[in-house]
Amino acid sequence: MPKATKWVPSYLSPYLDARQRGAKGLHALLWPDGEAQRIRFEAIVRSCPLAGQRLLDAGCGRADLLGYLLDRGIVPAHYTGLELLPATIRAARRKGYERCRIVAADFVREPEKLQVGADVVIFCGSLNTLPPPQFYHALGAAWVAAGRWLVFNFLSSPLLGGEEWLFWHHRETVLACCRALGGEPRVDESYMNGDCTIAVRKPGADRATAAPVSRPHSRGERQSGSW
Repeated sequence: MPKATKWVPSYLSPYLDARQRGAKGLHALLWPDGEAQRIRFEAIVRSCPLAGQRLLDAGCGRADLLGYLLDRGIVPAHYTGLELLPATIRAARRKGYERCRIVAADFVREPEKLQVGADVVIFCGSLNTLPPPQFYHALGAAWVAAGRWLVFNFLSSPLLGGEEWLFWHHRETVLACCRALGGEPRVDESYMNGDCTIAVRKPGADRATAAPVSRPHSRGERQSGSW
């Protein structure tokens, strides 16, 4: 009898399909190139304080964000990465970073795995395959898990959503969600049209450590959403 195919959530299928096509490195993680990844890392660094903080990188891939931070002298107190794809987990663990833990987990189906005592919860590129219900559910769970900041980027217009498995979300709707959660969102859209980074500060987080972020831009987003 033929071997049964293991069910894979739709939001993970693009990653598995990329590997089956023989994609390697950043392409297996659905990044078009290193520049696309780097500018989003830069936006995250601009958005909130990371040095000396306990970080949770949800959908961490190969822990490239941690490598980027350390190369620039930004040393977190501890880094936890959540990742589900076995080959990617192995790649992250092989790097052998200190004060780093890579956990095999699906933060969409296992939101409790976000509860690691992090000061800052980060999504970088890992929300792009989530349709609105799962997107907003993930943000809500991450907000509960974050001690000080929730920082994430997402596709904010169809400009970068050329694949059927990519989902974009109306910026104003996302901001309304962040405010409804009780946070103080800041927006950075300065690095690329169609992509947006939002940092949401928890009430009571140290204002003195807040990092400056570019002013929001106004553009004609055409999608509506809900949470």
